[in-house]
Amino acid sequence: MKGGLSGRAGSGFLAGMMEGDIRVSRRWLLGGLAAGAAGAAAPALALDKAAPRISLRPAPRPGDGASAASAHLRAEPASEIIARARLGGEVGYAVVDAKTGAVLESAGAADALPPASTTKTLTTVYALETLGPDYRFTTRVLATGPVANGVVQGDLVLAGAGDPTLLTDDLGDMAAALKKAGITGITGRFLVADGALPSVSVIDPTQPVEAGYNPGISGINLNFNRVHFGWKKQGSGWAVELNAPGNRFTAPVTVARMTVADRRTPPYTYARQGGVEEWTVASFLLGRGGNRWLPVRAPAPYAGDVFRALALAEGVRLPMAVLTDATPAGTELARHESDDLRTILRVMLKYSTNVTAEIVGMTASTKRGGPVTSLADSAKRMTDWAKARFGFDITLIDHSGLGIENRATPADFVRLLQAAQSVGLREILKPYLMLDHRGDIMRHTKIKVDAKSGTLDFVSNLVGYETTAKGRELIFAILTGDVPRSEAVPADQRGRPPGVRAWTGRAHMLQQGLMQRWAAVYD
Repeated sequence: MKGGLSGRAGSGFLAGMMEGDIRVSRRWLLGGLAAGAAGAAAPALALDKAAPRISLRPAPRPGDGASAASAHLRAEPASEIIARARLGGEVGYAVVDAKTGAVLESAGAADALPPASTTKTLTTVYALETLGPDYRFTTRVLATGPVANGVVQGDLVLAGAGDPTLLTDDLGDMAAALKKAGITGITGRFLVADGALPSVSVIDPTQPVEAGYNPGISGINLNFNRVHFGWKKQGSGWAVELNAPGNRFTAPVTVARMTVADRRTPPYTYARQGGVEEWTVASFLLGRGGNRWLPVRAPAPYAGDVFRALALAEGVRLPMAVLTDATPAGTELARHESDDLRTILRVMLKYSTNVTAEIVGMTASTKRGGPVTSLADSAKRMTDWAKARFGFDITLIDHSGLGIENRATPADFVRLLQAAQSVGLREILKPYLMLDHRGDIMRHTKIKVDAKSGTLDFVSNLVGYETTAKGRELIFAILTGDVPRSEAVPADQRGRPPGVRAWTGRAHMLQQGLMQRWAAVYD
């Protein structure tokens, strides 16, 4: 969820700007999903607070029947693995047999904790079941009147459908299509239609203002709703620029401005005034030069601004963009189709892209029950669906897991992942490397893990599928969190509070220790 490419969470040059965001067949066995959920429900009843703190089966010792394939693994008691991590807070986990759903081991599996980006596994199933794996987002350019002598006799409309993966290059291709059609201008307005989804200025208001993983959302989105900020030392000051770069097209941005302020803190400030996103940055941070991506809070004006610049570069003159909720009828002049939903979700799970999770979640909610009014409204619809479909008792305020108020249990996740086998969730999860007790990659192990991680301040989770060296299929969920400590982090320290890096490292080793234990004991 937070940070870099892992969860606070494209393609091409934008892969590095995402925290987390690639092209499934609509032959859905919804009955199979329902059957999977039902099959998982019975064993899940054993996943409660009364579950033993360690497995009822002893860890194998040399000569007691452990397989040669598992002999190199550390099969410590779970209680010792947890104690050594020294996390404080709570640790809950569950591991079940993937074929039968039989509970092999659990502790604290009914205790609810913030799921962080593991929420995206639930959002994935919600979106695939609702929209279908072949669903594509379409962005169009429309003319409301005829074209005479290269001039549109009416309005030109950039009409969005929420595409979370739309890039500058895609808008550049549509602008080039206008030039190819011989269009040079319009007599009416340049409209940007963003009513496919509600406008959301920020996913989680508690995050740092400059957090690129926490942008706004609308019915038209661009570059994962981030603007590129570059700076270079020039004399006694700095030359700065905000633009929207692509691989083949680049456009300046006029709806956002950056000012360098002579201060040490805060690092950034933000305000929206007169339709412009006004940023300041502390000069203390800048050094000789650099660049970074900043969140866009008003995505539709940003997309309109960039398209207008790209069109002008092609010789098509447009006035300033005007926003509209409704998409007027018109003749289609250009279009861009996204990759299919399964590909989009695979990339979302790999990079843990929050904006993608929120958009596909809200799009699914709209398909199920009509237009949503807010992110919270859509999250409640997904919550209700999860309760009806799987019997979960969860609390969700978003689709990405960015909010600390989200709650789910290890029991919920193993039930979800068992049901989701019928729709191929494992095939789009990211392979997860196994580490030895020194933290080195186990390069020659036959153990295979496909999983989704989730990280917030003092929260670290991992859910997924594990195949042992002998081929036994397991499903697991590990949730760890010191929630009071996380909630106490000051707003200006979120994402980097003192001690969080070491805490998260110990949580990762706890996860590795449990997975090694299960691969040895249950092989």
